[in-house]
Amino acid sequence: MQVLDSSAFIHRYSTAEQTVSTAAVRAELSGRASYRFDADLGGGMRLHSPSDESIAQVRTAAADSGDAAVRTDRKSDIGLVATAFELQATLVTDDYAMQNVADRLRLQTHQIAQAGIGTARIWRFQCQGCGRTFDDPAERCPICGAAVTRKAPR
Repeated sequence: MQVLDSSAFIHRYSTAEQTVSTAAVRAELSGRASYRFDADLGGGMRLHSPSDESIAQVRTAAADSGDAAVRTDRKSDIGLVATAFELQATLVTDDYAMQNVADRLRLQTHQIAQAGIGTARIWRFQCQGCGRTFDDPAERCPICGAAVTRKAPR
């Protein structure tokens, strides 16, 4: 079973396996990609709404890896990873943050147009002013007030 992200519909992905997606993915598509979603739905693709418990587990994994501060905090991304987690399915996505979180949850991923992640990362956050590093994301440094950005660990 494969859980399809928006990139599957944008890049005309097809598979013989059973497919699943979420209503949030349909909401972010437009044009021909949205027609492909509707066609797949008519052809047997299932819609799934993950449980609150699965969503909470994915949010925890995203926070632990530092990916909650990026796009993975979007409802559609969290819902897709939670769906793959709940169904123990392969997540089909080109989104690196989603792949990183899926890796933490020991889920299989399949990429379409991108190479995919090489290794999973646990992100750190660094102040652009004083250089201090933090485990948790923040917009501003609590020490000097400068902007904080995400950095890959060395």
